[in-house]
Amino acid sequence: MLEGLSFTVTPGAALVLRGPNGCGKTTLLRTVAGLQPALSGKIDCAPDAIAYAAHADGIKATLTVAENLRFWAAIYGTIRIDTALEQMNLRGLAERAAQNLSAGQKRRLGLARLMVTGRPVWVLDEPTVSLDTASVALFVDVVRQHLAGGGMAVMATHIDLGLPEAEILDLSRFKARLPEPGYGNFDEAFL
Repeated sequence: MLEGLSFTVTPGAALVLRGPNGCGKTTLLRTVAGLQPALSGKIDCAPDAIAYAAHADGIKATLTVAENLRFWAAIYGTIRIDTALEQMNLRGLAERAAQNLSAGQKRRLGLARLMVTGRPVWVLDEPTVSLDTASVALFVDVVRQHLAGGGMAVMATHIDLGLPEAEILDLSRFKARLPEPGYGNFDEAFL
């Protein structure tokens, strides 16, 4: 649980969440994305402004890379997938079934999905897991372009992404006191 936490992310800005495993990074991101409620406080962002990417890549194994991106583009009402294919180095894999991709290729596809959403706020939980150094650089370039276009990003990561413009927020400072007996079972919730 976290308490006393407040932050603002403005267009063109990124916030990187840090802290030890289990300190609440994933819970905070899920709360920001609207996937679980906060016990108190508020998230001042329209839910339809957020694209969320977590440990699962959000891809359909039997669809090809291009079919996956077209599916997500259609869901979000966008059309083009070419930029996402190119910038995440997926063009050569466009006709390969997602089930035949390596873990890093699946992760790149999951991140490319963000690019076709048209959503201004990206909420990302450990986005670089399974990525090699070159793929991390591709991802960072995509984030920079998203920010340059007025987008925002809130992400949890243990690695230095090389985004000096990103604000770092250490969540270990906001660890909540344990609830008093009878307060209820609010595991992974916010005060």
